Amino acid sequence: MKHSFLDIYSDRESLLHGIDPRAKIFVFLSLIVCAVSTPPDNGPVFLSYMTFLATMLLLSNLPPGFVLKRSLIIIPFVALMAIFIPFIPVAHSGSISTGFAGLRIYYSGIMLVWNIFIKAFIGVVCITLLTSTTPFAKLLQGFGSIGAPKIFIITASFMYRYLFIITDEALRMKMARDSRGFGGRWLWHVGVIGNMIGTLFIRSYERAERIYAAMASRGFEGDMVYHGRLRARPFDVMFASGTAAVLILIRICL
Repeated sequence: MKHSFLDIYSDRESLLHGIDPRAKIFVFLSLIVCAVSTPPDNGPVFLSYMTFLATMLLLSNLPPGFVLKRSLIIIPFVALMAIFIPFIPVAHSGSISTGFAGLRIYYSGIMLVWNIFIKAFIGVVCITLLTSTTPFAKLLQGFGSIGAPKIFIITASFMYRYLFIITDEALRMKMARDSRGFGGRWLWHVGVIGNMIGTLFIRSYERAERIYAAMASRGFEGDMVYHGRLRARPFDVMFASGTAAVLILIRICL
C-alpha cells in the first residue's frame, strides 16, 4: 500500500533540515503566537509573516506545491464558517446589500472570516514546514526535551506508527468488499459501511490490547527511548533567538 508520510521530505538536505528540532519548534511556535495576537486589520504585519514563511520555504528546499497543498486543507473548514458569519448582524458595523431576500453582508463578519483564515493558514504552514524538515522521531524527541507532557509524546508516537497499519487494514477490507460486487449507490448499503467501521474499530482495539500487553511484559513504564541525543550548536541557538527577535519586533513595531 502507498501512504503519504508526514515527514516524507525530512531526509532532504537544506539549511532548515539541519537546524536542531528544538530551535525549529521555538521559531515556528513564536510565529504562531505572534500571528494569533496580531489584529486582523494589520495588513503589513501579516505580509511580513508571509514573507518570513516564504523565506523559510526557500531555506527548506521543499516543493512549494507540496507545502501549498498541505496548507490548503483549512479551506473547507473556513468555507463552512464563511457561509454564515458575514450575514450575522453586528451593531455599529457597516454592511452591503446582496439584493436577495433582504440579506446583507457585514464588514465585521468579513473581517472575522479573514482573521480565522489567515491565522489558521499561517499555523498550518508552520506545522507543514516543521514536520516536513524533521524526522518524526526527532520531532517528538524535541518536544519531549522541552517539557511536553509524556502522554502527548506517547500518543503521537503510537498514532504515527500504527496509523499506516490501520489504513492498510481498511484498504484490504474495502478491496474485499468491492470484489464481492458492492455497489454502494443505495441507502440500504449504509449498513455495510457501518459494519466495516465497527469491525475496524474492534480490530484496532484488540491490536492495542495486544501491544499494551507486549510492552508491559517488557517493562515499559511510559518513557520513550530514542536513538542518539539532540545536540544544539551555537548556530541553532543564534537561529532561534535571532528569528524570534525579528518576529517580536515585527509584531511590536509595525
